[in-house]
Amino acid sequence: MSDVFISYARSTAAQAHQVAEALRALGYGVWRDDELPAHRAYADVIEERLQAARAAVVIWSAEAVRSEWVQSEADTARTDHKLVQLNVDGSRLPRPFDRVQCADLTGWAGDLDAPGWRKVVASIAELVGRQGDAPPSAAISAPAARAREPLLAVLPFDNLSSDPEMDFFSDGVSEEILGRLTRGSKLKVVGRTSSFQFRGDNKPKAAAALNATHVLDGSIRRAAARVRISAHLVESGTQASLWSDRYDRGLEDIFAVQDEISEAIAEALNTTFFPVKIAPVDPEAYDLYLRGRAHATSVEAREANVALLERATRRAPDFADGWGALAYRRSWLLQDEPYAERGATMAALEDEVAKCLSIDPDNLLAAIAQYSLFDKFGDFVRMEPLVRRLAAQGANNADVQFILAGHSERLGRQGEAIGYARRANELDPMDMLAAAAAGQTLWRAGRHAEGRAIMERALETWPDFHHNAAQLAVSYAYEQDWAAVDRLLDPARLQQYPLRELRVVPALVAAMRDTSGELRRDLVQRIGDRARQTGHIDFVIAIYVAHLGFVDEAYAMLDAAKLGPAGTARDALGPNAYSTHLLWATAFPELRTDIRFVTLCARLGLVEYWTATQKWPDCADQVPYDFRAECERLAPLPLKEPFFDPANMI
Repeated sequence: MSDVFISYARSTAAQAHQVAEALRALGYGVWRDDELPAHRAYADVIEERLQAARAAVVIWSAEAVRSEWVQSEADTARTDHKLVQLNVDGSRLPRPFDRVQCADLTGWAGDLDAPGWRKVVASIAELVGRQGDAPPSAAISAPAARAREPLLAVLPFDNLSSDPEMDFFSDGVSEEILGRLTRGSKLKVVGRTSSFQFRGDNKPKAAAALNATHVLDGSIRRAAARVRISAHLVESGTQASLWSDRYDRGLEDIFAVQDEISEAIAEALNTTFFPVKIAPVDPEAYDLYLRGRAHATSVEAREANVALLERATRRAPDFADGWGALAYRRSWLLQDEPYAERGATMAALEDEVAKCLSIDPDNLLAAIAQYSLFDKFGDFVRMEPLVRRLAAQGANNADVQFILAGHSERLGRQGEAIGYARRANELDPMDMLAAAAAGQTLWRAGRHAEGRAIMERALETWPDFHHNAAQLAVSYAYEQDWAAVDRLLDPARLQQYPLRELRVVPALVAAMRDTSGELRRDLVQRIGDRARQTGHIDFVIAIYVAHLGFVDEAYAMLDAAKLGPAGTARDALGPNAYSTHLLWATAFPELRTDIRFVTLCARLGLVEYWTATQKWPDCADQVPYDFRAECERLAPLPLKEPFFDPANMI
């Protein structure tokens, strides 16, 4: 039997998993209800495991306080004198548990040296050891567990100039330092999206919110072509200043200052740093460059960025970072252009990537932009060298990790995708794309409780992020949690937070809920009619058609249609598409378990990749047929048609 029983509410499933894994790493046997056998009554197994455990860890949260199950399990543990309590959100504990010591793990992210966690480990060691067996040796040394890997947060430097227009300059210099630290360095650095949310009075909160071990902050004052930069590096736990300095330089020396700051930080943290020395650039070109790198969310702002960077590169044609930033910003424009209208953008992007790499072959922004040049599926073999390069260069870059997570999942390698998605979320925890992807990737891989908990937290933070809301609604429907479905798809909520292009989701969820079959047949009929009218079908829709029980109909639609949406002003295809992710979802195996699935994969260029590289998808050993042999048989099969028909994509 297990040493430790874990009690928790559903909303804290992710924290429960984290606690369980940390205890298992210490050598304890751990049980929680994700291990319930399918053939036994829920209550009987819970009672048996709780009675047998030597310690019971109760994870208190707002939902747990309201849960009769959690309170009952906690009361049994208290009566048996084996209760260990921890609180993850500061909720007030119910009586009589508010009279028992409870470790505060609010915001805990796995730090083994956190005071609250040390209390939990010490209590478990005492309870398990007290009953005759010595605790695992790892548990004895838990408080002195391995030192945390440094994680640096670079905050936006304060603008001390009187001109508020200089805010962009201060942010730009800070971002450049951040970029240099992640390039050629082993140092983990929090992504810009997260760290740049902390300004002014919020800066003292940054370390705890980002789980950073160190914080770099500073200020900038600029007068004409002169600049004064002050910077200081602080260790978060002790607030000790590890390094500080001030630089008074001409603007033409700004790159040298950035290198000096980066080298000083690397030295203070005993981290290897290999900066690329950049030749001075005239102040006006540098101003244009920093303005062009500013964060932009609207189409208009992205176009303005590109125009500024075009001017910068005209003034400084040998400035590699200028070309890299221009290519990167232009690649974002592809997301807003219909496929048939991308020719000019793609040609300009290809030219800019080539110019940047001719000056600086290791420029990471250019490599990220280059990924966007592979604008259709079927190019996976040709993409492989670039993907390997991104993996080697971008281990500490959140954008790269996010790209690699999506790329791995599109190829069916879900375990690999989870690692990349977690890394992206760790490096940029306040980026909504990275946060949601971490949950969605886990859910699609079959780790439903973990994935759902992360997606729910992302929904609380970004209620208008419709892709996350849509995936969460489908996950609720799959788990038949209809109360959660009704809350999420409440008409009043959808009016405030519409699902936009994913408005088919309520109809899909209603069909999944339907027991009569009438709604299912009606939805499949409407999907089939549209596929016949347009000659296209998005294969995500086909996955759902198969899941509703219409596998033959799904394959008939796929066989007759070009793949992808037709008649849309904004298509979601290309290397950044999320469409193929659902091909591998554990919850939707219906297409995958049919041998016709391999022919579909051949049409997408996947079979060519798998047979050429021998990097097989995770499902290769799970389907009820010889997946590899079928792929080898179909490997020479040419694409039935171009994956895109540009004439129908406008």
